[in-house]
Amino acid sequence: MPQHPVPPAPPAPWASGPGRAASQAASQTPDWNALADTTAARGRRRKWVLIGGGALATVAVAGTVAALVVGSHKSDKSASGLPSPQKLPSSPASPEPSFSQVAPPPPPNPRDFIASADKDKAPLSTKTLFPHSKPSLDKRKYDRIDTATTEDCASATQGGLGSVLADNGCRKVLRATYTRDGVAVTVGVAVFDTKAAADKAKEQSTGNIASLSGDGPSFCRNTACRLTANAEGRYAYFTVAGFLNGKAVPDDDKEALQAGRDVAGYTFRRIMARANAQASASVATPTPGKKEA
Repeated sequence: MPQHPVPPAPPAPWASGPGRAASQAASQTPDWNALADTTAARGRRRKWVLIGGGALATVAVAGTVAALVVGSHKSDKSASGLPSPQKLPSSPASPEPSFSQVAPPPPPNPRDFIASADKDKAPLSTKTLFPHSKPSLDKRKYDRIDTATTEDCASATQGGLGSVLADNGCRKVLRATYTRDGVAVTVGVAVFDTKAAADKAKEQSTGNIASLSGDGPSFCRNTACRLTANAEGRYAYFTVAGFLNGKAVPDDDKEALQAGRDVAGYTFRRIMARANAQASASVATPTPGKKEA
């Protein structure tokens, strides 16, 4: 740094005379060199202040950018990283896809298959209609002792029932006899072409079905017995119940009455089993002439 001459000290205030006047005159003349040096020094200090301030500003800006970059990295990390399973929000159950469904056709009515001979094509005999030799009917056990089939419907009847069956187009009569504790029941199933004919035969019924005794003594011949008449589909069925010893059934009897009801109920179930079997077979077996999809 260059050396400048030091200005002379001002005269003491108590000085007087020419010296003081000369001194005052000298002090009133500016020291241009000193002023120039002072100005230059101030300029240098201002320059350093500006440079220092700019550097600090640059450092502050750099720090801010670095903070933003770090913050950005943290944000990106949290956005790209999956949270732990416990923090995953529970998503609402997505709706099941809906498909247009064609409603399946209703199952066939079993009674339709026994309503007419056109649809009732299953084998029919005493073996298929009365297959049990010792049926348990409502927890009461019976023995089957005889069966018979005849196409002459009137020959399987007594009284006016033969004419009723013939007049309504009876095709054949299937009979079976069951016994229990000295009571015997014969059931006869008359077969018609249509349900209407069977219903009519039931409504017009009179007389009774002829009993089958097998190898034992005849029963319910020219004596009072219990009778029932019913119809299901194209079948009309009749029972006659009495005592094996040929004794007449009294009005207050309960044994023959119960036996007749048991066998009639069993016959109804056997006819419906026939209907159900044919209905099930029609669903399992495709219709001839139609190709399966």
